[in-house]
Amino acid sequence: MKKKQHNGSPGEVEAAFYDALNRADIDALMALWADDEEIVCIHPNGARLLGHRAIRASWEQLLEHGGLHIHPSQLHEMHNLMSAVHTVIEGVTAATGEPAHLVATNVYLKTPKGWRITVHHVSVAPGVVPAEPASQVLH
Repeated sequence: MKKKQHNGSPGEVEAAFYDALNRADIDALMALWADDEEIVCIHPNGARLLGHRAIRASWEQLLEHGGLHIHPSQLHEMHNLMSAVHTVIEGVTAATGEPAHLVATNVYLKTPKGWRITVHHVSVAPGVVPAEPASQVLH
């Protein structure tokens, strides 16, 4: 097994995750997951997958014809010293060629090897892509 690199922040892991998906690089993708077998992945309308073997097999099937071309946006972050939860809107192109969007939750854990993915859960989002929330300035 390839030695996993140290990742300095959850944001770096997230950027590398979507980059690996877009390039269909299964080895780079799986190197971002925590070593624990308690990791979880749920694809849209899919079953809950537990552990490296099941998660890797699912990504191999999804990426067998190339990258997924997912563009995350509207990041919402919650952090503490040892964990982080990110929710994003994933912009994708449906099989019909129409733009579509998904809602994803990515959970990261700080490990001795750096930040790693422990949960990736994606759901089909209803309706149109929500507008970017307006920034609020407090006086």
